[in-house]
Amino acid sequence: MVISHIYKYLFIALPHTASTAIRNELCEFYEGQKILKKHSFYHTFPKSTRDRIKTYFTFSCIRNPADVIVTEYFKLKNNHGQFFTNPAFWKRNGGFVSDRALKRYRFIQQTQADFPTFFKRFHKHPYVNWSNLSHRSFDFIIRFEKLQSDFARALSLLNIEQQRLLPTINPTIQKSKDFWSYYVPEIRPLARHVVGPLMKLWDYEFPAEWGFDSVLKRSRLEFQVVNLIKKNKWRYWG
Repeated sequence: MVISHIYKYLFIALPHTASTAIRNELCEFYEGQKILKKHSFYHTFPKSTRDRIKTYFTFSCIRNPADVIVTEYFKLKNNHGQFFTNPAFWKRNGGFVSDRALKRYRFIQQTQADFPTFFKRFHKHPYVNWSNLSHRSFDFIIRFEKLQSDFARALSLLNIEQQRLLPTINPTIQKSKDFWSYYVPEIRPLARHVVGPLMKLWDYEFPAEWGFDSVLKRSRLEFQVVNLIKKNKWRYWG
């Protein structure tokens, strides 16, 4: 999370949305200061602090969840940042890598699982991330797919002159730019169930050749249940 009391903005970093690049850029060129943890929730501010900064321009990012899952797979496959083999990064030791992530990493390494195998093993229910907590109340959302233009737009709304284009930080090794290519026909019906509801919520669409023009009713209902459970977990247990 980044705050600027000079420009009066608050940036909430959502994982896998170029948040590291934006966070670094705000701190280096636009009077930002790192506060709390990198991926802290907005509601983790004490109420007194939220009241004090409620007039600040608040923004974050969003990314197609189908793309996020492919990114997660390649970070696990390639041991991105050595996060999954260095115990210092593990949550049980005070880091940020969960036991669930370690389990997925080990599965990929032990079985040499390709993306479809990984997807079928670990993604059976509608995908939810914490963009559903507060993003709808933020002043602006940067879409990963329009990263440069949306970041420039955010600065413009703050009346800040942009210093340079946003640099690329933490690229995902071996991942093709066409993330849809990893969704082979065999797993497309499952993908419709898993990522369809969140895609619909943020106005993303499946490729036309998939032939999906709606979200399944059972997927919407299951998404609502999973979303409610996750929201309560994030709000009360972090």
